[in-house]
Amino acid sequence: MVLVLQRTERVLDAILQPIVFLGMAALIGVITLQIVSRVLFTAVGWTEEVARFLLVWITFLGAALAFQRGRHIAVTFAVDALPGRPRQLARIAATLVVVAFMVALMVVGYRYMQVQSFQKSASLRLSMTYVYAVIPISAALMAWYAVVDLVEVILTGAPRHEETQP
Repeated sequence: MVLVLQRTERVLDAILQPIVFLGMAALIGVITLQIVSRVLFTAVGWTEEVARFLLVWITFLGAALAFQRGRHIAVTFAVDALPGRPRQLARIAATLVVVAFMVALMVVGYRYMQVQSFQKSASLRLSMTYVYAVIPISAALMAWYAVVDLVEVILTGAPRHEETQP
């Protein structure tokens, strides 16, 4: 079961990495176009809006990638000081809190996305639903990664990304 979850995690990672990379490349291209057009020509009006939307998506999807790798800031000295079984129980409790928070963020993000669905962006006239959709999407990804971590903690005592760090 753990192998299937880890394989799914790797597939999601393989999908997210190029998306974030392409988003960064597009962001660099759009900002370069914005600078060049302002200096040499008439400013292109939609570049600022596209750059803002790309930054939002890159931030949330990048946060999901960082979460999957265990790269978010964590204060673990109290848990690390515990002996075997209490440490495992503390990790399970912390992971359950993360899953609950991500599920709540999915619900709130989805509701916010629905509330903003009637609003259009200023330059592109794009429905803001597409911009805010990244909130429940990234929360769902992080919830999935947390569930995988939870299963790993229950079965092995620690999530895989924590075991390999110095």
